[in-house]
Amino acid sequence: MNINPFRYFCAVLWYEAIMIERHFLLDEADPTLFYGVGNANLRMLRSLQPKVRLVARGDVVKVLGDEADVARFETLFDQLKAHCIRYNALNEEDILATVRGLKPHDDGGTAIVYSTTGKPITPRTAGQRRIVEAFESHDLLFAIGPAGTGKTYVAIALAVRALKQKEVRRIILSRPAVEAGEKLGFLPGDMKDKVDPYLQPLYDALGEMIPALKLQEYMETGVIQIAPLAFMRGRTLSDAVVILDEAQNTTRAQLRMFLTRLGHGTKMIVTGDVTQIDLPAVGRSGLVEAKHILGNIDEIAFVQLNETDIVRHRLVTRIVNAYEAVGQD
Repeated sequence: MNINPFRYFCAVLWYEAIMIERHFLLDEADPTLFYGVGNANLRMLRSLQPKVRLVARGDVVKVLGDEADVARFETLFDQLKAHCIRYNALNEEDILATVRGLKPHDDGGTAIVYSTTGKPITPRTAGQRRIVEAFESHDLLFAIGPAGTGKTYVAIALAVRALKQKEVRRIILSRPAVEAGEKLGFLPGDMKDKVDPYLQPLYDALGEMIPALKLQEYMETGVIQIAPLAFMRGRTLSDAVVILDEAQNTTRAQLRMFLTRLGHGTKMIVTGDVTQIDLPAVGRSGLVEAKHILGNIDEIAFVQLNETDIVRHRLVTRIVNAYEAVGQD
C-alpha cells in the first residue's frame, strides 16, 4: 500500500498538535520507591497507560498524550503518589489494585505512619494511645515515663505523619547535651561530632520511618532539623512539630527557654523520664517542676506512662520495677 508522504506528514503534525505535555512532581514520595526496583513500577504504568508517553527523571514524571488520557493518568498518579507517601511502599500489586479501584491496604485507621519496610506503626499501649489523642487536641504535650515506653518513637511518628500530610512544613528535634558519665570535652571531633551521639536515637527513629534518600534530602534542605537544646535560643519555631527529648536533663531556665520558642502553627512534644536525671547534684530538673508550674493550663496536656507501657524486651519492665523498689540515690 502506497502512503502519501505529504498526508502522513500532515497527520503527524495534526496528532502532535492535539497532544499536551504535563509534568508531575513526586513531592514527598521517594522516587526510588515510586519507580520500583529496576523501574518495574514505571514499566507497568507504561503498559497500563499505553496512550500516553512517560519519561521519568529524578522526582519529575513527564507525560505526553491527548488531554483526556493525560487527565486519566494524573488521577492514577495522584493516587499512587499518596499511597507511596503513606505506606512507604509501592509494588506492582498495589498499582493493579489502585487501577481496579481497590484499597491495597486496610489498617483500620490505627496506624500513625508506616515504616520504611511497610510495617504499620501503631500505638501499642494505653499510654501511647493517650499520647496520640493528646497530640490531636493540644498544641503542647508532655509525655513522661520510664525507659522503653516508646515516648520518643511515638512522638517522632506523629511528627512524620504531620509532615507527610502537609500539616506542618518541618520537624525540629532537640535534646540537651548532658553528660551521662562522659565529658563532652574529652570526646573526639568538632562540636557536631561531640553532640551527634546524644542525638543518635532521634536519627534511628527517623531512619525507620523515612526512606534514606528522602531523609537525607529533608535534612540537607532543613525540612528536618536535629540540634542540641542550646541551639534553640533566640528562635521562633513556626509551622512545625517540635520535639524535646530527654527533657529531665533540662533546668527550669532551659525548659522555659524551649517552651517559649512556640510559634504559630506549631505543636510541641516534650518527653522525658524523671528517674534518669543526669544533671549535676546541684541541678534541679525542669521537667520535674513543669507539671507543678504548668499543670493548671488546660491547653497543655500531661501524659504519664508507667511500667505497663513498656514495649521493649520483657526484662526491661522487671529492671524498672527493681530499681523503683530500692528508690533513687
